[in-house]
Amino acid sequence: MKTLIAIPARYASTRYPGKPLVVLRGPDGEKTLIRRSWEAAMAVKEIDRVVVATDDDRIADHAREFGAEVVMTSSDAQNGTERCAEVAERLLGYDVVVNLQGDAPLTPAWFVEDLVKGLAADPEAVIATPVLRCDGRAVAGFLADRRAGRVGGTTAVFGVGGRALYFSKEVIPYTGRGYAADEPTPVFHHVGVYAYRLSGLLTYPKLPVGPLEMLEGLEQLRFLENGHPVLCVEVQGRGREFWELNNPTDVPVIESMLNRAKSDGK
Repeated sequence: MKTLIAIPARYASTRYPGKPLVVLRGPDGEKTLIRRSWEAAMAVKEIDRVVVATDDDRIADHAREFGAEVVMTSSDAQNGTERCAEVAERLLGYDVVVNLQGDAPLTPAWFVEDLVKGLAADPEAVIATPVLRCDGRAVAGFLADRRAGRVGGTTAVFGVGGRALYFSKEVIPYTGRGYAADEPTPVFHHVGVYAYRLSGLLTYPKLPVGPLEMLEGLEQLRFLENGHPVLCVEVQGRGREFWELNNPTDVPVIESMLNRAKSDGK
């Protein structure tokens, strides 16, 4: 399948304005969030093309400076999936479009590779997204964010065959007990990457926005609320830490993870 990665990036984030241009310090020096996300996309094997999709000239100019291809999209896009749909309408000839969101620079290449393989193996699914089983440390971090009133990671629950049942910014399912730091839990972290079949992606902007998408602020719920199957593909961390940049407090967390990954040789 001919595959395109689009990296949606907007400057006017309600939670963190200017987020794509935030500088992250790692063992390779200072690089912006959007550059690190682009480098993560470029590391994925068997991808035909990678573009940054934005409606902001500041992001576009910066992306071109470090060598990225840019597709300018409208400011009307309500989320990354709608922005990717605009890209798909302009850049024809791709069977699968991957949305690697611009706030996930720690996304390992094999997450995307396994995701594309999972979608190819399930012809009924119009969209696939990765999930990562949490250990006790990760769940404790999610719960700490919620107690502090911060929007942290998203969790997912799914049924037979990996069919998604729900996604939430709350920690689901309810576990009823604590877990040791390295203990596996029944909670799955939803990794903010999507692989869409072209037909499903082009249909998305025409679907009505439902109450669950509005309440949670999670774009993938539009597929579920309109009866379109979403495939959850379980991926393996292989010892790599994963986190997304949702809040300013996530910057030092991600910087620490970048440095630990380098010192561990990962």
